[in-house]
Amino acid sequence: MTAIPSTAIRRALGLALVVGVAKSADAQRGRRDPQFVQLLGNPSDFYVPPDFVANRPYDGRFTFARIKYRGFDRWATEGPAWAHDFPRAETHLMSILRAVTSLRPFIHDDRITGGNIIALDDPLLLKYPLAYLSEPGGWHPNDAEVKGFRNYLLKGGFVMFDDFGDWRYGSDIANATAQIQRALPGAQVLPLPSNHPIFDSFFHIEPDKIPWRSYPTVAYRSQPKFFAVFEHNDPTKRVMCVLGNNLDIGEAWEFSDEGFVPVSESNEAYKLGVNFFIYALTH
Repeated sequence: MTAIPSTAIRRALGLALVVGVAKSADAQRGRRDPQFVQLLGNPSDFYVPPDFVANRPYDGRFTFARIKYRGFDRWATEGPAWAHDFPRAETHLMSILRAVTSLRPFIHDDRITGGNIIALDDPLLLKYPLAYLSEPGGWHPNDAEVKGFRNYLLKGGFVMFDDFGDWRYGSDIANATAQIQRALPGAQVLPLPSNHPIFDSFFHIEPDKIPWRSYPTVAYRSQPKFFAVFEHNDPTKRVMCVLGNNLDIGEAWEFSDEGFVPVSESNEAYKLGVNFFIYALTH
């Protein structure tokens, strides 16, 4: 098997690639610029992260499911937006879940690390009670994916949207709302009350007291704001999607062992992740 380059080398290569191809906004967003397509592939296809080996066959064991989507929108050194923080974010969060709960999630074996990467129109998605979608501002599903997303939510699935906010593009939550409403016409993205049971499903979290600062940090880019899609738009019923505006808790999961993320920030990011996962597993 060909050796996978180290993270530092991959990031350096990714940076060089971005500098070489992102000469226009169209190229940077992964549209059909000929040079971009030649170097990265057809934006109608799915990007394959260098750390991805294969999906772990489903055997009933809890496994992190990351949603992939087509194109190269919001390209960074880790690939397009949906692939950011893979696989370290899921590896670290699953390790925390294993340490603090009775859940025994998949973390790694001799080939696969972290979890599975699944498209919304893949029937196997229905095997996973919770799915994680990074940077919904770059998410533009086709009709088949919208249909799969709808089926997943209506059959009890839960989607956690992460890594977006007002601090950067300003339209991320608008795009997430538009795509959700394609799947669930009439659905509303409503504020998630600070006393909602999701904030008490495992850890007691007071969202208004999350230790964000007056300047952007790794996980908290501004004042965190939580939103949700509720079944039948009824806040007393099941949460189908949770959206953390101005948050990038996947980034805090990924870099929690690097030393530059304050413990208070990474702890809160883990607490949020654990609560969302436990809520999804029990509702």
